[in-house]
This record gives sequence, structure tokens and C-alpha cells, in this order.
Amino acid sequence: MPPSRVEAPPPEMLMLPTGLTAVAWRRSARARRVSLRIDPRDGGIIVTLPARASRRAGLALLHSHIDWLTARLRALPGAVPFVDGAVIPIDDVPHRLRHVPGHGSGSGSRPGSGSRIEAGELVITGAAEFLERRTHDFLRAEARRRLVPLVAEKSRVAGVRAKRVTVKDTSSRWGSCAPDGSLAFSWRLVLAPAFVQDYVAAHEVGHLRHMNHGKNFWLAVNEMTPHMAEAVPWLRAHAARLMRIG
Repeated sequence: MPPSRVEAPPPEMLMLPTGLTAVAWRRSARARRVSLRIDPRDGGIIVTLPARASRRAGLALLHSHIDWLTARLRALPGAVPFVDGAVIPIDDVPHRLRHVPGHGSGSGSRPGSGSRIEAGELVITGAAEFLERRTHDFLRAEARRRLVPLVAEKSRVAGVRAKRVTVKDTSSRWGSCAPDGSLAFSWRLVLAPAFVQDYVAAHEVGHLRHMNHGKNFWLAVNEMTPHMAEAVPWLRAHAARLMRIG
């Protein structure tokens, strides 16, 4: 019989040199060793444990990397919450978030109803208590509005077809391609320049032909977009900043 599944330890708060820090534990059957990473969205630490590894093993790795973790946490850009007056990039162009109460203010109203982008502002309507959710919903819809046509365009060039396109809130990937041909993208791509959106769409459509990163995959991506050379370093340089928005 296969060994019984060991649940991951519950989340907890640990005192680090940077202050109280959230630690989330993940259990992975595919992991071969304990690993650490920073979740840039909330500045927490994620510890991934192999199937039978203990919390003690995770803590040992964490404490042996305190200096590295502290440096990474201190280097995170400042968080940009969705509040009235915040400056948010859309297509890498700064827009000031302006809350306009009134229209569509009920909790049952259609998310983002009446909200819009105009004159360098992101105008979000409705009651103040729904501002964060409405802003998120609006930007997620804007990301989808940009990415779905890009996927369709790249798919025509590649001679493939995506089963579906979804937009999610991810912490480690800008896009993904499932074995069934479904594509998923991070809503934060709407914050990035258009050439980055174009490249990520081409990258994931490329996986509909080649589920690897071999030579033929990169040839296919280059057929669909001219932006790989500038998009990849841009994402590396700005990933943490985008993840701190919202």
C-alpha cells in the first residue's frame, strides 16, 4: 500500500529580523528536497516540503537561510494597495485610482459597473467597502480583454487552438498551458507593457505545439512575436514590483 498522505503544517507567524513574518507550508509529492521562496504579493515565506519531510526539516532550512530571506524581504518594493489615490500602471502607464461612489453601489451590482479608464485615471465606482474588489475585478477583466485576442492571433499563426483562456491571480507564473490545451494567465500582465503581454501570449500558445522548452518551441515563439528579447529581461526586472500591486 502507498504511504498515507501527510498533511502540511498549518500556517504560522515567525519572528525574523524584518519583524513578524507569515510562513505558509506546502506539501508536494513531486518535491525532492525542502525549498524556500518569498511570496512577493504579501511578503510571506512559502516552505515546500517533500511528501514525508517534517516541519522540523523546513524550519532548519529556514533558519539556515535567515540572512538570505532577510535580504530578499527588505529588497521587496513597497506594496501598492487598491485605495483611492494609489498610482497603478496599466500597460506600464501610470494611472491614478479614483473612487467615485454612487453608481452601482450595491453589493449585488455587477462588478466594475460604470468603472472605466479615462484621462490617466482608473475610475472605480460603487461603495467604498467594495473598492478593492471592484478594482481587482476591473483589472482582471481588462487583462482578459487584451489577452484573449492575442491568444487568438498567435493561435492562427501557429495553427493551433486553445481549449479555453482564463485569467487568475498567480504568484509564480505569468502564464501556463495545461495538457488539455487550456491557457491561464496572471491578471497582473495588464500592468505590464503591451510588448510583454504579446510575448507571454506567444509563449503559452507555443506550448500548444511543444510542451517543452526545446529548440522547436523557441522557433515557434519567435514566429509569433518579435518581443522576446526585450520582454524576458523586463519581466525579470519588474516582476516583484508588479506582484506588490493590489
